[in-house]
Amino acid sequence: MKTLLDQEQLNDGVQELADAINSQYGNTPLTIVGVLTGSVVLMADLIRKLNMPLRVGVVQTSSYQGTERGKLTINSEMMLDITERDVLLIDDIFDTGHTLQEVRALMHTLGPASLKSAVLLCKTGRQEVDWRPEFVAFDIPDEFVVGYGLDYNDQYRNLPFLACLEEADIA
Repeated sequence: MKTLLDQEQLNDGVQELADAINSQYGNTPLTIVGVLTGSVVLMADLIRKLNMPLRVGVVQTSSYQGTERGKLTINSEMMLDITERDVLLIDDIFDTGHTLQEVRALMHTLGPASLKSAVLLCKTGRQEVDWRPEFVAFDIPDEFVVGYGLDYNDQYRNLPFLACLEEADIA
């Protein structure tokens, strides 16, 4: 596999993401909701760089089998009460956009005061929805990536860098 973003680039991108979020919210209390499992590494690094009072929760989604997208399932049982709260939804990657769009739709029904989203990665040219997350650390080419929380068949999440899987890695 080839490295797309090294540790230093990832750290710089997360800092820029945090700076933008800090600028947007100031000292306003914020509820962070991470999309499991891919956002765990980003969320851990990001919340340590945020200055406002935070509540942190998660929602679990699943849609990929290997490299193929399947039916989306959402388990929100572990999510905090977000009624009348400013909420920031955190995910690892904005690919087609369907996962975040469906999670956002669910969250809107729960009555947040505001709802925005932040992602580590946005894949160029893959979006099939009419919106984009308000906060994006990196735009990347349309390649299958792993590391820094992203996986292939539940492997590679622990890599401290972001890598593109090549055909030989998938086989």
